[in-house]
Amino acid sequence: MPSRFLNCQPLYAYTSGLNSRKDERPEVGYQVGVTLDNTEKPKCASDEPCLRIIEKLDPSERPLDITGHSADPKCRFFYKMTQTPPYQTAFPQLNMPNVIPDGFKDVWKPTMDKWGNCMKNAVEGVAEMAAIGFGLDRGTFKEAGAYGPHLLAPTASDLRKYGERDSILAGMKENAKSGKQLLIIPTGFHSDLNFLTIHGRSRYPGLNIWARNTGKRIAVKVPPGRYLLVQAGKQLEHLSGGYVKAGFHEVVVNEATLEVLERVKAQNTRPPIRISSTFFWHLSSDFDLEPILQLAKRAEELRNKTGEDTDEIPVYENMKVGTQVQNELKHIALMA
Repeated sequence: MPSRFLNCQPLYAYTSGLNSRKDERPEVGYQVGVTLDNTEKPKCASDEPCLRIIEKLDPSERPLDITGHSADPKCRFFYKMTQTPPYQTAFPQLNMPNVIPDGFKDVWKPTMDKWGNCMKNAVEGVAEMAAIGFGLDRGTFKEAGAYGPHLLAPTASDLRKYGERDSILAGMKENAKSGKQLLIIPTGFHSDLNFLTIHGRSRYPGLNIWARNTGKRIAVKVPPGRYLLVQAGKQLEHLSGGYVKAGFHEVVVNEATLEVLERVKAQNTRPPIRISSTFFWHLSSDFDLEPILQLAKRAEELRNKTGEDTDEIPVYENMKVGTQVQNELKHIALMA
């Protein structure tokens, strides 16, 4: 991952991103520009199906409790990596032009474009490989996302404020007034609403994922070098009729995070802000989102074989991708 990208993001968060609203665009569901801390609400905190998934996990494998807080104390910047469609979209709110922050006019676009194109090319290669693996035409998924509102989405967690163990994307702090435990979860247990999410390696560890077949929580360790992590999102789950499930994950402050934080503080060369280098790859907003028959049949066969979801078989209704995105944004308080 280019150091220029990783250096630019904490500088923005340190100097303006966590303190200014001029780069926010709430009128378009925060789908471009900055989403400041304490804005986005975690869907799983109030979503019954998600809470049931947590209940089924072994207590030792469950995420840190996410039911006792309101909004996420994280800061995120959305930068569109979109090809303009040759038609008028029915979802202009999801396809707005980018915001360029003041003070970064010369470096923001080239820095974001360079790394964003690398991520976009990589994840589109994964989409092609997935289609081939499922026995579909190579371009099935890539073509469906040709005009998707893809987002390069660096996410900042300020370790000056949330740098205690078990406090960064899920954790506990002491409420001095009441003597009770106050829950702080900048990005707790959740899955992504898009088709595929691709991550670069963060300078701070702390990402946990859950295995679908065992329910085990796995601490992700991306090695240094040219390695990227890809996760399935809800659009892929929907399109496959549940054959592929959107991956649940969280980010926490753990011992490994604190070790890196102490080194950064000692060096005093950059702000102690964790940046997640994330890219959300979407299907086109006007694409008809409905399960592919042959994948839906495989999903049914898998349920019958494993007993997964037999008590509550999920329903994947036909809809436009843009409608699915808007529905998800309403759940997390980013769109009215």
